[in-house]
Amino acid sequence: MPLEFLGIAATDDGPETGPRSGAAAAAEPPPELTVAHVTVDDPRVEPLLRELAHEYSTRYGRSADRELNRYPAEEFAPPHGELLLLLKAGEPVAGGAYRRYDERTAELKRIWTHSGHRRRGLARRVVAELERSAAERGYRRIYLTTGPRQPEARGLYLATGYTALFDISADPETIGPLPFEKGL
Repeated sequence: MPLEFLGIAATDDGPETGPRSGAAAAAEPPPELTVAHVTVDDPRVEPLLRELAHEYSTRYGRSADRELNRYPAEEFAPPHGELLLLLKAGEPVAGGAYRRYDERTAELKRIWTHSGHRRRGLARRVVAELERSAAERGYRRIYLTTGPRQPEARGLYLATGYTALFDISADPETIGPLPFEKGL
């Protein structure tokens, strides 16, 4: 049975640079990148899982096994879900997924950027592509949570139009998982 993704967003994306306009521009990867719609058992997903597991255990000081096996693989596959990777020369550099949360809501999970490719806007592109796909499947809202020890993920979601469903002035460690939402 393939490993499931972690419920964390290891992104560290900073401000976008270069000429871009609108959500469509954000969703288009540079020409050297390709978007691959894959399943959890695709071998290109394994590096994502491995790095997420390491990041999770490093930040939270515990094994990722429980989170790795939290959701069945089919939840991240059509018709209700999606898993995608951004590939550079065939190698995964970023990825993410969504699953059905309820009839109108998709839940983003596992937004990830390879540690060697961070601060290039790739997580923004993954989020934009997942939002586009979710909207095409009829979802009208995105919901997600991120961990309290992931300030770069929190910054990404706030910078891309998500509304925090918690007091952003509170210490994240006192809140637990940090919920966000965005209308599509």
